[in-house]
Amino acid sequence: MSVSVEPTSAEPRRNHSAPANTGAEQGESEASRSAALRPHAEDAFAAELVALAAQDDRPRPARWRMSPWAVATYLLGGTLPDGTVITPKYVGPRRIVEVAVTTLATDRALLLLGVPGTAKTWVSEHLAAAISGDSTLLVQGTAGTPEEAIRYGWNYARLLAHGPSRDALVPSPVMRAMAQGTTARVEELTRIPADVQDTLITILSEKTLPIPELGDEVQAVRGFNLIATANDRDRGVNDLSSALRRRFNTVVLPLPETPEAEVDIVSRRVDQIGRSLDLPAVPEGIDEIRRVVTVFRELRDGITADGRTKLKSPSGTLSTAEAISVVTNGLALAAHFGDGVLRPADVAAGILGAVVRDPAADRVVWREYLETVVRERDGWKDFYRACREVSA
Repeated sequence: MSVSVEPTSAEPRRNHSAPANTGAEQGESEASRSAALRPHAEDAFAAELVALAAQDDRPRPARWRMSPWAVATYLLGGTLPDGTVITPKYVGPRRIVEVAVTTLATDRALLLLGVPGTAKTWVSEHLAAAISGDSTLLVQGTAGTPEEAIRYGWNYARLLAHGPSRDALVPSPVMRAMAQGTTARVEELTRIPADVQDTLITILSEKTLPIPELGDEVQAVRGFNLIATANDRDRGVNDLSSALRRRFNTVVLPLPETPEAEVDIVSRRVDQIGRSLDLPAVPEGIDEIRRVVTVFRELRDGITADGRTKLKSPSGTLSTAEAISVVTNGLALAAHFGDGVLRPADVAAGILGAVVRDPAADRVVWREYLETVVRERDGWKDFYRACREVSA
């Protein structure tokens, strides 16, 4: 016997305990979502998802909102027959996205692995939004994540009053996804304690979640799957057991291959963030974006772009995500304390903060880079002076 936790409809349900909205309440809810600082993917790109689903005539796995081809198109971008432009959500090898989507079309879970800043969370969210229309069935992994976050918990008032019952059970996002046949997400899997991680083994292998207190279980319906992310620099935190790792198909998300690709990624993402914050347009600061990307790539790779000078690398990751943060902060400085145009002085402090994580060792690396590379580079005098000023 299996217990029903939620209706197994393909329609996502965000608030499982709230009463149905009246028209006015629905309007307030939609207005609230539109004013959100960081809307969920299914809200921010709702028009693209609707257009793709409407023109998608390919076979769809059970309870998927669109075909695997359409999901890949949503992530990688393209132009539909009716002229609708689908913006790229991920800039990288197409095959990586195709393998990830194909994995989720089977009964095998997906593990997105990579160094910090390779868009693991971003890709995970957009995959869930395109497949299930709901990216919010999320377990955030931390050192304190309890087993209940993956399995289920209890409403203790009802538990004490009436004993173990279905009404007293509080389902986790994973349990709800199993019952609905949708996609659950687990972020930073390797940060979760090993014994809690292994709670996923039965779920992923048997597609069932036992509830011993009720002598019952929840069985996953068709369409259920799970996406996990892990930082491969955190392997020493809580390594995955071999039993759990075997339940995943692992896809490694690489750093951008070329400077042009990384500049494109940073520009697109900063533009999206900037529009929500009413910051200046990215094109006016494209030269500084290229400069930030160049600095990060050279220090990350330990060699200058022309291959002539070897460099020491700092202790930080200098990821694409950090470059996005530096440029976004620079745009805010330009907007509120400058003339609205991104300049070297606007990004210098952000770069210093990203590079110098270890005040002793990293500061030496940064000063050496400034004096041997930046100081001698044509067209970088203003940038050199700005960096020297904040580094003093």
